[in-house]
Amino acid sequence: MTEQPRPLVLVIEDDRHIQSFLRISLGSQDYKLVETGLGKEGVALAASHVPDVVILDLGLPDIDGLEVIRRIREWSRVPIIVLSARGPERDKVAALDVGADDYLTKPFGVGELLARIRVSLRRAARPRAGEEGETHFRVGDLEIDLERRRVQLGAEELHLTPIEYRLLAVLVRHAGKVLTHNFLLQEVWGPMSADQTQYLRVYMAALRRKIEREPTQPRYLLTEVGVGYRLVEE
Repeated sequence: MTEQPRPLVLVIEDDRHIQSFLRISLGSQDYKLVETGLGKEGVALAASHVPDVVILDLGLPDIDGLEVIRRIREWSRVPIIVLSARGPERDKVAALDVGADDYLTKPFGVGELLARIRVSLRRAARPRAGEEGETHFRVGDLEIDLERRRVQLGAEELHLTPIEYRLLAVLVRHAGKVLTHNFLLQEVWGPMSADQTQYLRVYMAALRRKIEREPTQPRYLLTEVGVGYRLVEE
């Protein structure tokens, strides 16, 4: 049996304590690491080493972390997990809007970090729903067929309004990824609706009432407070 290659993680972080924590935590789980404390070097390493995941601190000494994301996104869809110090939610929103896939707030636990990496690797390893012939999505007892526009919860077929379905389809195509309010509003309602967050709250509540067994304790549609929403993959 051919041994699977060890996933390569590019760490762009200038805090030596966090560098050491990541080196020990990821190394113990058989990940390979490439490290730098500079944004420009991180962009170059992303091109030369082609990592499986990038872990990126926003506060770098040479260029802003947002600029690092923009430069990598010009040519790569590698999963980018942002490390964010406790601070304004707008920093997380800005990172996700320019192309990050996920974020962790410092301080964070190793279990959560490893879980986020595993989700990112799974997302990157398969075609996204709606692309390359992939039209089915399933998690738990929720099943969505994008080709037939069918949504089922267990044996029950759900009837969604056109807007509810469009909202769910966008979440499915980016399952596992945090989607900001702004992104969802533009995808579902168009570019002139970026500030109409009340629309999103109303339709997300309606969608939860249909696809969640317990809407007040959602299993599938999770809220990222102050940032957006995430459709879970497992």
